[in-house]
This record gives sequence, C-alpha cells and structure tokens, in this order.
Amino acid sequence: MPFVISASTHRQTRQTGPGWFDPVTPGKGGTVPFNTLFRVLCVDDDLDACEMLSALLKAYRMEVTCAHSAVEAWPLIKAECFDLYLLDGWLPGLDGFEFCRQIRKFDSITPILFYSGAAYDADKRLGIASGANAYVAKPDVEGLIKTITHLIAKAKAGHFAAAWAGSRQIRTNATVNFPPSFSFEAARN
Repeated sequence: MPFVISASTHRQTRQTGPGWFDPVTPGKGGTVPFNTLFRVLCVDDDLDACEMLSALLKAYRMEVTCAHSAVEAWPLIKAECFDLYLLDGWLPGLDGFEFCRQIRKFDSITPILFYSGAAYDADKRLGIASGANAYVAKPDVEGLIKTITHLIAKAKAGHFAAAWAGSRQIRTNATVNFPPSFSFEAARN
C-alpha cells in the first residue's frame, strides 16, 4: 500500500486503488497520482470573487472550497487537507495577514498565496512577512494561475522527495552486535 503524504502536515493518509502511483518504489509509477484534483481553500469575503475563482480554478483541475472569514475557514483547515490556501488581505474580523500568521503556526508546509486588491508594495511585503509564499494583486488572473500551479507543484515535489529520501535513509549511527565467536578473518574465508 503506497504512502501518500497529504498537503497538510497535520494529516497523513494511506491511499490505494486504481490510478495511484507509488512515489517511493522505482518502476511503480511516477510522482503524482494521475487522478488528482488539487484542493484550494479560498478565504475571501467577496461572494462574487469566490464564485469566479471557483469556476476559473475548476478548469485547471482544482477543487475550491470557499470560506468568507477567518472564523469560517479555521474549522475547515483543521478538519480537511488542502494543497493551497488562497487568502484575501482584507477579511472581516481578523484580517488576512494575522490569519496567515495563525495558519503558519498550525501548518508550516501548505503554500499560502495572497490574492488581494491591496496592491501596494507595503501590502505585498506584509503578506510575505506574515508567512505567505507569494502575493498576487487583483485582477491579475494570469499571474494567479501561474503562481498557484507553481506553488502546488513545488510543494508536491517537496513532499515526494521527502518520502523518497525517508524510505532510503541510511542509518549512520547503527550498531552491529556480532556474536562473541565472530571473527573477521573467518568471515573473509
């Protein structure tokens, strides 16, 4: 049964069945399941923006779950696995930058991308300083798609590389206990 590392560090699952590759064993497939639908959590208080992003990302084999505030998104983050968090900078109650910091305390691996109307360089620096991997200003849809696919591919490659390396790890501090009667000279002959 192949071991698949989920996008979020707080959940790991075992997945099998037709269509799944073994990312660790050579000759048993590739690095990404070919039936993968990438999961994106979009946190934006603008209902129209969420609907537009859902329709747009569906064309790129991405399933979008929308939340309209940090309070609404937090239980989803704790309960489900996502391949990317897509945040707006301006959210009701808790702003997107503080919410990003809280997500990073809980999940340090899953990519976070700000897609916000706040297009000033100061806003972009604040987003990156909050723990986001990238920041795209609205309405740059082409840049959004390019950045999302890049961040997910990079994260997936890192997960599979870690799984591959972990399965082939050599113990450098291993202790070998030979029986008292063992002799290297006798072993060579």
